Amino acid sequence: MNWISNYVRPRINSIFSRRRDTPENLWQKCESCGTMLFHRELSDNLNVCTNCGHHMQISPRKRFEALFDGGVFTEIRVPLPVADPLQFRDQKKYPERLRNAQKTTGEKEAMLVAGGEIGRTPIIAAAQDFSFMGGSMGMYVGNALIAAADAAVKQKSPLVLFSAAGGARMQEGILSLMQMPRTTVAVQMLKEAGLPYIVVLTHPTTGGVTASYAMLGDVQIAEPNALICFAGPRVIEQTIRETLPDGFQRAEYLLDHGMLDRVTNRNDLRDELITITRILMGLPPPVRGDLPAPGDGEAETAAADAGQDSTASAPAPAAARKGKAK
Repeated sequence: MNWISNYVRPRINSIFSRRRDTPENLWQKCESCGTMLFHRELSDNLNVCTNCGHHMQISPRKRFEALFDGGVFTEIRVPLPVADPLQFRDQKKYPERLRNAQKTTGEKEAMLVAGGEIGRTPIIAAAQDFSFMGGSMGMYVGNALIAAADAAVKQKSPLVLFSAAGGARMQEGILSLMQMPRTTVAVQMLKEAGLPYIVVLTHPTTGGVTASYAMLGDVQIAEPNALICFAGPRVIEQTIRETLPDGFQRAEYLLDHGMLDRVTNRNDLRDELITITRILMGLPPPVRGDLPAPGDGEAETAAADAGQDSTASAPAPAAARKGKAK
């Protein structure tokens, strides 16, 4: 028996070829520049690449945690539609696709609606989840936007929408297309109530969503390099048989051609929304920092800072002196 070839060499090879037990989700590769990003650093930067600024997808729940004051918000209940009204089946049954999407995302459907405060301004917010069947617009999404508009009208608050969708949901056929006029009526409810409707278009926003509620905002904001269109660039090129300009249908291109009001980095979006909502609601400028209200311990604190005994007599406040004079 050759001890070196039969034992030592296999042992050395196994040591060097052994993979470390490192979780796969600790690092994420940027789709734009290829930089490997540590998951905690990426999460702290709201899923924006720290190297090139590429905006990756972010779930509605994490977006709301960064948007609302203290990350506190209240979910608004959305009426459930009829399940699988067309008994649709392609490679899988529609209910099976829904269950898979719910298991993957941890959400009921493709839109989350919540209420809370941003900069102490009450708002209603709705956000689509592209990870849930491409954020497709079905009956639930229509119900969700109507519920969001109804809640905004009842509490007289602005409605902020974060869109991200591949269009209408094919598994619901004509019923998904009917959500276009339904959601348009919901937006009209806000306009008749004199309430702001602000839309933040994220990557991608396409199809019937772009053709309805996503382009009806009083203020249209987009995240950098977001694809915003009805039909995609590849379909248009194949149809007209011409080469499209660079950046066609991207946020910056649409801003230059008057279809958007702003293109804002995700990290600056909260401050911008606070400013815009307060302007449109006729409120004073936002307060950047909160100080504790003056209390009875002010005199004691001042005396302590001056090195005096807190029990020593202090000059009476001006209001108290006026009261005694009377």
